[in-house]
Amino acid sequence: MIRWLIVMCVALLIFSGLRTWLEKIGLGRLPLDLRFRLFGREVFLPIGSCVLMSFFAMLLAKVL
Repeated sequence: MIRWLIVMCVALLIFSGLRTWLEKIGLGRLPLDLRFRLFGREVFLPIGSCVLMSFFAMLLAKVL
């Protein structure tokens, strides 16, 4: 459980840092990607994109 939580936090940090580039290729606009304003700051939680990317990473790990 702790390992999964760490992986999700790292994935969220990566998606937040690369948000503008990832939006150009379509990630960041999936149904579970949340974007809202909190205390004047925009918060972006790419849950759907993280699930999609982890699925592809799992497939890649199974193939290799």
